[in-house]
Amino acid sequence: MVSEAARRFNALFGPAPTGEASLSIEELRAADGEWAMATSAPEGVIYRSVDAGGVAAEWTVPEGADPDRVLVYLHGGGYSLGSIRSHRTLVGHLAKAAGVRGLSVEYRLAPEHPFPMGLEDAVTAFSWLLEEGFQPGHIGVGGDSSGGGLALATALALRERGLPGPAGLVLLSPWTDLASTGASLAGKIDAARVRRIAWYVGDHDVKDPLISPLYADFTGLAPFIVHVGGDELLLDDSTRLAERASAAGCEATIEVWPEMQHVFQMAAGNVPESDASVLALGAWLSKRLT
Repeated sequence: MVSEAARRFNALFGPAPTGEASLSIEELRAADGEWAMATSAPEGVIYRSVDAGGVAAEWTVPEGADPDRVLVYLHGGGYSLGSIRSHRTLVGHLAKAAGVRGLSVEYRLAPEHPFPMGLEDAVTAFSWLLEEGFQPGHIGVGGDSSGGGLALATALALRERGLPGPAGLVLLSPWTDLASTGASLAGKIDAARVRRIAWYVGDHDVKDPLISPLYADFTGLAPFIVHVGGDELLLDDSTRLAERASAAGCEATIEVWPEMQHVFQMAAGNVPESDASVLALGAWLSKRLT
C-alpha cells in the first residue's frame, strides 16, 4: 500500500493532460516549470551554469560530493519540453544521494531542433567531460522519460563512434519505444503524444535505436538501472527494455514501484516512495562510479 502523500501525488499528476494537442509549443513550455513544484529543494546543494563544449549546462554540487565523479543528467519532457530549470531540484536530490556532482544538459528541443540535434548535444557534453579530464569510469548518465531514452541513445552513440562510454545509466521511467508498441499504451495513444513523436522523429525511422533504444543491440552496453511506476503508460517501455538487455548479456536492474505514476521521483522531498527510489538509485550509481 502506498503512502497518503503518494496518493495525493498520483491524484495531481496521474491523469493524462487534456487539450494539450491544441496548445502551441510556446504555451506548453510556459508551464513546464510547474513540474518542479512537486519537488522540495535538497539542502546543501549549489548550482552554477557552465559551457559544456558549446552546450549550455549546469553543475549541481552537493556539499561533500566527490569532485571527480559526475552524473550527466538529461531531463524529460517528450523531447520538446523541460529544461534545466524544471528538473533542477530532482537532479540535486539524485546527485546528493550518489555523492557526486551533477551536470544537467540543456539539449536542443523539437520541433525547432528534431533528431538528432538533442542527441548531438548530449554526446558533446559527455565528450567535454572527457576533455576536461574526467575518467569515463567516473561518469554516469541518467534521465527521466524522454531523457531516459536519450541517456540510452547517448551511450549507444558513443559506442558507435568508438568513444569511451559511461560507467552506468540511471533511468527513471525511460521512453524507449517511440513506435508505441507496448501493451501498457494500448488504446491510450492520444493526439498530443503523436504530435510530440512527429516533432522529434521527422522523416527518420521511428525504430532507429538512437530514437527508440528498445530496438538496440545491447551487447557490451553499460550496466543500467530502471525505476518505473506500476501504474504508468510507459511501464512496458521499461520492462521490455530490461528483458531485451538482459537477454543480450547486459547487466540490467529494474524495479517496478506498485501504484506509482510516471517519473514519481519528481516528488522527492515530499513523498516517501520518491525519496526511497532516489536513495536507491543514488546508492547504485555510487557503487558504479567507485
